Amino acid sequence: MGFVDYEVKGNYAVITINREKALNALNSEVLEDLDKVLDGIDPDTVRAVVLTGAGEKSFVAGADIGEMSTLTKAEGEAFGKKGNDIFRKLETCPIPFIAAINGFALGGGCEIAMSCDIRIASENAMFGQPEVGLGITPGFGGTQRLARLVGPGMAKQLIYTARNIKADEALRIGLVNAVYPAEELLAEAEKLAGMIAGNAPIAVRACKKAINEGLELPMDEAIALEEKLFGSCFESEDQKEGMANFLRKKDDPAKVKHVAFQNK
Repeated sequence: MGFVDYEVKGNYAVITINREKALNALNSEVLEDLDKVLDGIDPDTVRAVVLTGAGEKSFVAGADIGEMSTLTKAEGEAFGKKGNDIFRKLETCPIPFIAAINGFALGGGCEIAMSCDIRIASENAMFGQPEVGLGITPGFGGTQRLARLVGPGMAKQLIYTARNIKADEALRIGLVNAVYPAEELLAEAEKLAGMIAGNAPIAVRACKKAINEGLELPMDEAIALEEKLFGSCFESEDQKEGMANFLRKKDDPAKVKHVAFQNK
C-alpha cells in the first residue's frame, strides 16, 4: 500500500515503511498509508507485529522537513496531531509491536519506535530528537515518551542538545532492549514476534493493557486494574488448556501436548 508494506507471516506480521530514497521519512502520505495498514490488521490472526524500515541505512529518518518547512502555526499543530493520533493508535493497539530499528531513528523515527512495545536495534542504528536544531520541538510524542523511557534528566539532555546517540548508548540508557548485527536484526525481531505470538493472545493483550494503563495510575488503582484483567483471563479456553497442560506436565511429562492458543 503506497509507502507502507504489510506482510502476514503465519501468526505475526511485518510492517515496512518503504520510502527508501528519502530514508523512509514521514510525510503526510506515509502517515496516511500507515494509518490504513494499522486499521487493516486482523487481530484474529495476527498476534504480534514487527515494524521496520526499507533498506540498510534508515529505520525512519524523521518527519519530512521539506513538507514541514512551509507550515503555518495552525498547519504545524495539525501535522503534529496527525502523527500523534496514528502513533497513539499503534501504541494502544492490543497487539504487541516490535520496532526493528535498522539505521537512522531520528525525530519522528525515534518517536514511532518509542510508540512500540519493544525496541531492538542494529549496530549501525542512530537515535536522536534533533528538532530544536530546526527551530521546533518534537511533535509526535518525543517529549513525553522519551522522558518516560529514559527519565526526565536524560530526555532533557538529548532533546535540548539535539545530539544523536549510537545503538550502544541507546542500549545503556534503556531506550532499546537489545542490539544485533545489521544482518541479524530482522530475523531476531521475527523470532521475538514468533515467541510472543506463541503465547495466549488474550493474556498477552491483557498484559499490554495492564502495563500501559497502569503506568499512568496510582499504585492502588493500577493493582485494581491488574486484578480485573487477571480475572478476565479465567474461563477462557486458553486459560483452561494452558493450565491443564501444565498439570499434565507435572504429573507425567509424556502426556504433555502442544497448546494451540485461540484468539478468543
